[in-house]
Amino acid sequence: MFYRFHFLFKLIVTIAVLSAAGSCVPVKKLSYLNDIDQLQEPVINPREQKPIMPFDKLYIRVLSIDERTNQLFNAGENAGGSVNTNLISNPVDENGDIEYPFVGKVKVAGLTPAQAGKRIEEALNEYVSNASVTVKYIDNTITIMGEVLNQGIHSFSQDKLNIYEAIALGGGMTRFGDHGKVILIREEDKKIMYYKLNLSDTRISGKNYYYVIPNDIIVVEPLRTLSFSYGNNTFSIILNSITTLIAILLFAGNIQF
Repeated sequence: MFYRFHFLFKLIVTIAVLSAAGSCVPVKKLSYLNDIDQLQEPVINPREQKPIMPFDKLYIRVLSIDERTNQLFNAGENAGGSVNTNLISNPVDENGDIEYPFVGKVKVAGLTPAQAGKRIEEALNEYVSNASVTVKYIDNTITIMGEVLNQGIHSFSQDKLNIYEAIALGGGMTRFGDHGKVILIREEDKKIMYYKLNLSDTRISGKNYYYVIPNDIIVVEPLRTLSFSYGNNTFSIILNSITTLIAILLFAGNIQF
């Protein structure tokens, strides 16, 4: 009887350990910036401004000493300076051009917003003198998917939005999110690039993908251990049922050897 009890006790403990093992995750996999204590000096990130690409949307403002010129080119702005984005958004077509009043098509693809402003100024010189043109991105969006609390397309207005701020736009990671496996999908020079990000590593701040850009797609992958237990509830239920049945039979004295 003692040996039978001892054997069943060990069996129950083994099953319980196997069941619990599926949901045990090291703390370092759930933490950001695990190597912060080893950081000796600030990480430098010489971030370059994103060049204009086809399908970007631009806000273009013409400033002139002539009030009528300002009203003509900045019709989407009211007297208080607020902006109606539906009226002032200038889409870049598939060829990298924008269609602008009086001057027609202007090639802006590959330029920074400041460079695009200078090019539009030159194109407007024939019609407007002493005008200054400001170009900015507008209607910036990124897509955040996977193990975040709020999946979807999110808008942002900052000139610089880093990957941690982007994850925060999605409500932060769920408890199943893998901090060491975040996938960034980005279009570069007509190529779709895939980057694997480790948000637990401080060195990420020195990478060119530390700052997200409009139209980026961010996918937070699930933890392997937690995704196993999360997606295999049936397995856990079976283990628990077997454990319970063995315990009942043991104490009822119905198992014979």
